[in-house]
Amino acid sequence: MHVTARADYAIRAVVQLASIEPDTATRHQLAEAQDIPGKFLETILSDLRRAGILEAHRGATGGYRLTSPPERIVLADVVRATEGPLAAVRGMPPEDIEYPGPARPLTQIWVAVRASLREVLEAVTVADILSGSLPDHVTGLLARPDSWERR
Repeated sequence: MHVTARADYAIRAVVQLASIEPDTATRHQLAEAQDIPGKFLETILSDLRRAGILEAHRGATGGYRLTSPPERIVLADVVRATEGPLAAVRGMPPEDIEYPGPARPLTQIWVAVRASLREVLEAVTVADILSGSLPDHVTGLLARPDSWERR
């Protein structure tokens, strides 16, 4: 899986927003705090607002704020808001693709890839990131030496 800058920036902006008091920040403040290009962040924040993860307020005390507590926002929702489905094959859901002949099992492989992404991204919340305490099955993956090997 290739994690795009869009998904990475979206997660970082949401985590930054969850970490501040008061709970509202401007686009400029978020961009500066996380070193994200401001114009790019603007479109990402719009995606997050449309998905219901953020709300925007205008005026002198305006800015963005989360619509739910950090404990209820999973990374999968942030990624889906900015990128669409967690796993698609040529833009299609993996279960909708049929391969001929010996390639037939690829459908099952792509569905399994999506399931593995869900196991991590649907289990980790913004609060987990803020606390630095990840779910046990995620830390179990990190404890495997091969997890840290580049291939």
